[in-house]
Amino acid sequence: MKGGFKRVKTVEKKDGNFGNDISFLSFAPGYRKMDQKQRILLKSEELFMRYGIRSVSMDDIANQLGVSKKTLYQYFADKDELVDGVVEGRIKELQMDCIRCREAADDAIHEIFITMERIMEEFSNLNPTVLYDMEKFHFRAYRRFKEHKDKFLLQVIRNNLEWGIKDELYRHDINIDVLCKFRLESMMIPFNITVFPPGKYNLAVTSELIIENFTYGLATVKGHKLIQKYNQQRQKNLIQDENRK
Repeated sequence: MKGGFKRVKTVEKKDGNFGNDISFLSFAPGYRKMDQKQRILLKSEELFMRYGIRSVSMDDIANQLGVSKKTLYQYFADKDELVDGVVEGRIKELQMDCIRCREAADDAIHEIFITMERIMEEFSNLNPTVLYDMEKFHFRAYRRFKEHKDKFLLQVIRNNLEWGIKDELYRHDINIDVLCKFRLESMMIPFNITVFPPGKYNLAVTSELIIENFTYGLATVKGHKLIQKYNQQRQKNLIQDENRK
């Protein structure tokens, strides 16, 4: 198994000369001017993903960055514009991830398992209220996310189904159009905090269970054997990772 793709994680740093990431770099000519907007976007994304969008204020972001709120408004007119920037960057990253998953996969089911690895990594610290906050309070950003979901992700799912059918890993009698839309909407279910309260359900685990059961429902006998093979490899990798800790 070729494995998943590791995203460069943002490391939370404490204030002070030996913790704040701008303490020494800020002395480099042009550093703050060139990178300030990107730093704001990265820190905002980190806070939004962890705590939800609504609960993070512009003051919170400024404090975490060690800058004034006035500095934020030099780059973003308001929080809406900042959320737009974060979401756009996030979507581009997610789309690249999807492309890499496809390129790394040996077959359609392998692509699903690589995707599950990414979901477990991405969703492990993701606050499920993010989508609700976006839809309720930041309509432009939510509209952009919905466009990404309804066009790009729908095509990714369709390509996977067609690939699996061609290789006889998925049943040939499935309705591709219906199952594409079903899979697309089922991706959103774990984010429904009424159905899956965060205190009771883990977002990453719930998402993984839904994907795995969806794949089992598609698979032929040949496909089932591959699912079992990749599951065994995955469990082996998890044990090895655990032993390294």
